[in-house]
Amino acid sequence: MLAVSVLAAVRGGEEVRRVRESNVLHEKSKGKTREGADDKMTSGDVLSNRKMFYLLKTAFPSVQINTEEHVDTTDKEVILWDHKIPEDIMKEITTPKEVPAESVTVWIDPLDATQEYTEDLRQYVTTMVCVAVNGKPVLGVIHKPFSEYTAWAMVDGGSSVKPRSSYNEKTPRIIVSRSHAGMVKQIALQTFGNQTTIIPAGGAGYKVLALLDVLDKSQEKADLYIHVTYIKKWDICAGNAILKALGGHMTTLSGEEISYTGSDGIEGGLLASIRMNHQSLVRKLPDLEKTGHK
Repeated sequence: MLAVSVLAAVRGGEEVRRVRESNVLHEKSKGKTREGADDKMTSGDVLSNRKMFYLLKTAFPSVQINTEEHVDTTDKEVILWDHKIPEDIMKEITTPKEVPAESVTVWIDPLDATQEYTEDLRQYVTTMVCVAVNGKPVLGVIHKPFSEYTAWAMVDGGSSVKPRSSYNEKTPRIIVSRSHAGMVKQIALQTFGNQTTIIPAGGAGYKVLALLDVLDKSQEKADLYIHVTYIKKWDICAGNAILKALGGHMTTLSGEEISYTGSDGIEGGLLASIRMNHQSLVRKLPDLEKTGHK
């Protein structure tokens, strides 16, 4: 399943790149987000979604797949997997695990950072696949189509990415959404002091990669990822799985684990960290939880 997930993210990324380079995005709005911004959709989202969904669905027809974009199931497409498993996966995953199909939920984000994609801020764009078992994230893939960098990890398995050697817990660099950087900055400075750096960025996938040792020159580095408003599960599931596999944490702002079954979003904001005392950080941020429920 990991091999198919990596292939799906890469294939989706090829569509994302092709549409962006054609400059014909067919940009539309699906409505407004809760913050009042346009919830944008492009041909890149639609075509990537189609490739990713049908590749996974053909390989694993009985598995539940949740995706950000609507799939027209009357127009079924068969995209075959060649059953090749990349060498890096073979080397890392020596003991595959079998689980019942009904316990599995796959979350696809065919184009994370659509707003930035329309602005041609390519470094923020990712395609993502996450596999959850009984609601727990166990396998995550984050692919950057424009640099062709792919990070994957499996809980109690292996990974293609590692944590950095050190993190600054005292005066952290905090990566936050471009759309509400000011809101987080105010509280972060109160909590950690004036030496704290706030990094506004697009895309949840990009923000998780900022916490890791990523071999991609376009990737900024941060110590913490904080989000204070409603967020969809396909945006965060892959990052959650990767962090969990590497010994990190992604929780709501009140420190609760996120379940990847049921509703497609979470209300309580999120805090992501690695190689830090996560619960101590949760206790330091009591005001952020209230902000997350505004």
